Amino acid sequence: MGATTKVKAHPQHTDWSSVPVERLEEGVERQMIVGENVMVCRLRFAPRVVTPAHEHPHEQITLVERGRVLFTVGDEQRVAEAGDVLHFPPGSWHGATMLDEEVVLIDIFSPIREDFLVAPQSDGAGGARRD
Repeated sequence: MGATTKVKAHPQHTDWSSVPVERLEEGVERQMIVGENVMVCRLRFAPRVVTPAHEHPHEQITLVERGRVLFTVGDEQRVAEAGDVLHFPPGSWHGATMLDEEVVLIDIFSPIREDFLVAPQSDGAGGARRD
Protein backbone atom coordinates (compact mmCIF):
# COMPACT_ATOMS: atom_id res chain seq x y z
CA MET A 1 0.00 0.00 0.00
CA GLY A 2 1.86 3.02 -1.24
CA ALA A 3 5.21 1.41 -0.44
CA THR A 4 8.01 2.09 -2.90
CA THR A 5 11.06 -0.08 -3.26
CA LYS A 6 14.19 1.65 -4.45
CA VAL A 7 15.94 -0.63 -6.92
CA LYS A 8 19.71 -0.43 -6.84
CA ALA A 9 21.03 0.80 -10.20
CA HIS A 10 23.53 -1.31 -12.09
CA PRO A 11 26.89 0.17 -13.12
CA GLN A 12 27.07 1.19 -16.76
CA HIS A 13 29.89 1.57 -19.26
CA THR A 14 29.41 3.46 -22.50
CA ASP A 15 31.23 5.80 -24.85
CA TRP A 16 30.08 9.13 -26.26
CA SER A 17 29.63 7.71 -29.77
CA SER A 18 26.69 5.65 -28.48
CA VAL A 19 24.97 8.54 -26.65
CA PRO A 20 22.26 10.37 -28.68
CA VAL A 21 23.04 13.90 -29.82
CA GLU A 22 20.43 16.66 -29.32
CA ARG A 23 20.68 19.79 -31.44
CA LEU A 24 19.63 22.51 -29.01
CA GLU A 25 19.96 25.39 -31.45
CA GLU A 26 22.25 26.61 -34.21
CA GLY A 27 25.83 25.79 -33.21
CA VAL A 28 24.98 23.92 -29.98
CA GLU A 29 24.70 20.14 -29.52
CA ARG A 30 24.33 18.16 -26.29
CA GLN A 31 24.71 14.56 -25.16
CA MET A 32 23.61 13.47 -21.67
CA ILE A 33 24.17 10.58 -19.33
CA VAL A 34 21.81 10.79 -16.36
CA GLY A 35 22.15 8.98 -13.05
CA GLU A 36 20.07 9.14 -9.89
CA ASN A 37 21.85 12.12 -8.33
CA VAL A 38 24.33 13.30 -10.94
CA MET A 39 24.35 13.96 -14.68
CA VAL A 40 27.09 14.45 -17.24
CA CYS A 41 26.53 16.56 -20.34
CA ARG A 42 28.88 16.77 -23.30
CA LEU A 43 28.28 19.99 -25.21
CA ARG A 44 29.68 20.92 -28.60
CA PHE A 45 29.69 24.62 -29.53
CA ALA A 46 30.51 26.30 -32.82
CA PRO A 47 33.04 29.15 -32.66
CA ARG A 48 31.84 32.44 -31.12
CA VAL A 49 28.68 31.01 -29.53
CA VAL A 50 27.79 32.89 -26.33
CA THR A 51 25.93 31.35 -23.41
CA PRO A 52 24.51 34.25 -21.39
CA ALA A 53 25.51 34.56 -17.74
CA HIS A 54 23.10 32.77 -15.43
CA GLU A 55 22.86 30.97 -12.10
CA HIS A 56 21.18 27.78 -10.93
CA PRO A 57 20.87 25.81 -7.68
CA HIS A 58 22.98 22.92 -9.03
CA GLU A 59 26.65 22.35 -8.30
CA GLN A 60 28.55 22.24 -11.61
CA ILE A 61 32.00 21.09 -12.64
CA THR A 62 33.07 21.89 -16.21
CA LEU A 63 35.94 20.19 -18.01
CA VAL A 64 37.22 21.76 -21.22
CA GLU A 65 37.78 18.86 -23.62
CA ARG A 66 38.60 20.92 -26.72
CA GLY A 67 38.96 24.58 -27.69
CA ARG A 68 39.24 27.84 -25.78
CA VAL A 69 36.46 29.55 -23.83
CA LEU A 70 36.18 32.96 -22.19
CA PHE A 71 34.26 32.31 -18.97
CA THR A 72 32.52 34.98 -16.94
CA VAL A 73 32.52 33.96 -13.29
CA GLY A 74 30.91 36.54 -11.03
CA ASP A 75 32.66 39.83 -11.90
CA GLU A 76 35.74 38.15 -13.36
CA GLN A 77 36.61 36.83 -16.80
CA ARG A 78 39.12 34.09 -17.53
CA VAL A 79 40.16 32.01 -20.52
CA ALA A 80 40.03 28.24 -20.10
CA GLU A 81 41.40 25.73 -22.59
CA ALA A 82 41.61 21.99 -23.14
CA GLY A 83 42.53 20.26 -19.89
CA ASP A 84 41.19 23.01 -17.60
CA VAL A 85 38.53 22.31 -14.96
CA LEU A 86 36.15 24.86 -13.44
CA HIS A 87 33.93 24.51 -10.37
CA PHE A 88 30.71 26.50 -10.03
CA PRO A 89 29.11 26.21 -6.58
CA PRO A 90 25.29 26.34 -6.43
CA GLY A 91 24.00 29.86 -7.11
CA SER A 92 27.22 31.17 -8.71
CA TRP A 93 26.86 33.58 -11.62
CA HIS A 94 28.58 32.28 -14.78
CA GLY A 95 28.49 32.35 -18.58
CA ALA A 96 30.78 31.57 -21.50
CA THR A 97 31.91 32.84 -24.88
CA MET A 98 33.45 30.31 -27.24
CA LEU A 99 36.52 31.73 -28.92
CA ASP A 100 37.73 31.14 -32.50
CA GLU A 101 37.38 27.35 -32.70
CA GLU A 102 34.90 24.58 -31.94
CA VAL A 103 34.59 23.97 -28.21
CA VAL A 104 33.67 20.74 -26.41
CA LEU A 105 32.76 20.98 -22.72
CA ILE A 106 31.88 18.26 -20.24
CA ASP A 107 29.46 19.59 -17.60
CA ILE A 108 28.76 17.56 -14.47
CA PHE A 109 25.71 18.59 -12.41
CA SER A 110 24.42 17.52 -9.02
CA PRO A 111 21.59 17.18 -8.39
CA ILE A 112 20.45 16.42 -11.93
CA ARG A 113 19.06 19.26 -14.05
CA GLU A 114 15.41 18.30 -14.39
CA ASP A 115 15.01 21.21 -16.84
CA PHE A 116 17.44 19.46 -19.21
CA LEU A 117 15.27 16.32 -19.32
CA VAL A 118 12.50 17.99 -21.34
CA ALA A 119 12.77 18.22 -25.14
CA PRO A 120 14.76 21.26 -26.30
CA GLN A 121 12.72 24.16 -27.64
CA SER A 122 12.87 24.57 -31.42
CA ASP A 123 12.75 28.37 -31.07
CA GLY A 124 16.25 28.61 -29.63
CA ALA A 125 14.96 29.10 -26.10
CA GLY A 126 18.29 27.85 -24.74
CA GLY A 127 19.58 31.41 -24.95
CA ALA A 128 22.90 30.82 -26.72
CA ARG A 129 23.79 33.24 -29.49
CA ARG A 130 26.63 33.83 -31.93
CA ASP A 131 28.69 36.99 -31.75
